[in-house]
Amino acid sequence: MIRQANNQTDAVDLDLSLIWTVVFLLGLGLVMVYSASIAIAEAGRGAGGTGYYLIRHAAYLTVGLFLGLLAFMVPMRAWQKYAVHLLAFGTLLLVLVLIPGIGHEVNGSRRWMSLFVVNFQPSELMKFFVVMYAAGYVVRKANCLDSFREGFLPMLLIMTIVGILLLLEPDFGAFVVVTVLKMVILFLGGMSLKLFGGLICFLSISLGLLILDEPYRMDRIIAFMDPWADPGGKGYQLSHALIAFGRGEWFGVGLGGSVEKLFYLPEAHTDFLFAVLAEELGFLGVATVIMLFAWLIMRAFAIGRQAYKLDCPYSALVAYGIGVWIGLQAFINMGVNMGVLPTKGLTLPLMSFGGSSITVICIALAVLLRVDWENRRRLRGFID
Repeated sequence: MIRQANNQTDAVDLDLSLIWTVVFLLGLGLVMVYSASIAIAEAGRGAGGTGYYLIRHAAYLTVGLFLGLLAFMVPMRAWQKYAVHLLAFGTLLLVLVLIPGIGHEVNGSRRWMSLFVVNFQPSELMKFFVVMYAAGYVVRKANCLDSFREGFLPMLLIMTIVGILLLLEPDFGAFVVVTVLKMVILFLGGMSLKLFGGLICFLSISLGLLILDEPYRMDRIIAFMDPWADPGGKGYQLSHALIAFGRGEWFGVGLGGSVEKLFYLPEAHTDFLFAVLAEELGFLGVATVIMLFAWLIMRAFAIGRQAYKLDCPYSALVAYGIGVWIGLQAFINMGVNMGVLPTKGLTLPLMSFGGSSITVICIALAVLLRVDWENRRRLRGFID
């Protein structure tokens, strides 16, 4: 039951440091998307001139913030109650996107569905649904997570179905993120170390086989190990990303001064936005972004820990899951840009251009704020 509370406590019951961190990342992302996309927009991608991608990104962000506001109003018990339905809906979308005529194919991948005005990527929404479902699953199965048949096997079957659908698109990056999210939530929920270790071995072997099965994935591994062996071919993206980092030095060449974004670095406003940021803002800009993401993840884990103390395991696991999701995706994107991970098409959360990604991340962060809001209300006695 929620009791009446006066308006003076409403602002206090929100994590202002988390909100300002998100606002700063979103604002910096908006500026960098504009800077990184000027050349390609000017080349004639559509109405709006040099601001074509800026306008679209701002529109996606506005929609994301509006949907986030709606998501914040939903109590965590409602998310828990309908988590299974959300996963079923997400799975249906993954099936529909594979059907010709419904799914939209780009560069050999069928990952998008047309919403008439824009294209939508169901795999992004599935990441959010997986966090909500896995947290609910762990709470429901808390007493039998040590059992292979009752606790582990049902989740393994679900992981397999979702994984196959993602690989059929193919979207290997989303497959990795979704798989890691489920594993982490199972581990944090108290899964047997023996079963967890077996799962890690099974998935490691499976990932290795998936890489060997597709020549282009193996080519990316080879290019990552030595991009300068073929800088005009397999190592093209990484070599130009590294050049951007090198040009940035300590303080960058100045906002808007990037050379690599001038059709040298592919996907400069999406997957390789971080490299453009490094070139224009230098080590100082890179360190600032890393620290902001680190603070965001720390707050997510602190919120989750507080929820556990208040005996709200579902809310706690959701907070942990959102923190791991954003942290993992940011780590992969930054690692790819800096050449410490093989090239993979994952956007930088809150910053890169991408309607589905920015919208879903805004919803997820709104849910994280809801967890924190409910924690604070419980501490103040407004929620029983």
